[in-house]
Amino acid sequence: MTDGDEGGQKPPENESSRAIENAVMLAFFAVLVAAGIWLLSTMADVRKAQDCAAQGRRNCGTIDVPAR
Repeated sequence: MTDGDEGGQKPPENESSRAIENAVMLAFFAVLVAAGIWLLSTMADVRKAQDCAAQGRRNCGTIDVPAR
């Protein structure tokens, strides 16, 4: 009889599969960070508009000025 560890061993991973997994995790992390930054920026814009409206102002919308 052998040790109980041998029955549940995983095959050794090769370097290419580990590199692919790392690249996928890095891409997922980058997307997650970008989504968080976008969400915080949007929340800040909404907060500014709500503060403006709470003060009773009428022109709280943002005005886009065309570039010259």
